[in-house]
Amino acid sequence: MSKRVRRLTEKSLRRIILKEAEALAETLEQNKDDSEKVDAEEVDADKLAGSLEKDIDYMKALKIHEERLKSRLAMIAEAKNVLQKRIIKRI
Repeated sequence: MSKRVRRLTEKSLRRIILKEAEALAETLEQNKDDSEKVDAEEVDADKLAGSLEKDIDYMKALKIHEERLKSRLAMIAEAKNVLQKRIIKRI
């Protein structure tokens, strides 16, 4: 694996998408379906409900934290404006 990071340009993205589309078309032409190969285990929804509930709670906590940070940022911006005006008056 290369350590060099490559930029994803519009041209390279288009090339990747076309390549994947061709591979998909070939798979469909051969009447093969990759989903048939997958042996997925079914899981009841009640087992996933706990993790979904945790994600929702975390999202709410982040929203509260974001509001606090926004209010602090507003206070800082106001103090900065007051100081700028004070500096300009003294010059």
